[in-house]
Amino acid sequence: MIQAADIREWRNHDVIDPKGHKIGVLEAIYVDTTTDQPAMATVRTGLPTRQHLVFVPLDEAVLGPGYAKVSYAKALVRKSPSIGTDDVLPADQEEAIFHYYGMAYQPGAGGERQLARR
Repeated sequence: MIQAADIREWRNHDVIDPKGHKIGVLEAIYVDTTTDQPAMATVRTGLPTRQHLVFVPLDEAVLGPGYAKVSYAKALVRKSPSIGTDDVLPADQEEAIFHYYGMAYQPGAGGERQLARR
């Protein structure tokens, strides 16, 4: 698992799937707002003129020299909900990311978002 102290060090490193296939480049980390622990990452994918950011959970992520290995296949991650490279995640689309990966979505008691970008 990526530790909060490691976040800035791993930006712009490759993100690979369990078989070692490159998914893209780690753009940002989103932490769980209740625990402040890394929960999701955005990965820059696509052609240089048509890049976008896809989301991937960081549960069971493993860090290596110059890469972060996630526990999800490249094909699954590439089809996950995405945003533009200059966009921010709209609050109303946050839940869709969790459902895409079959994860429970738990906003705060007052309706706060579950994810915050770091």
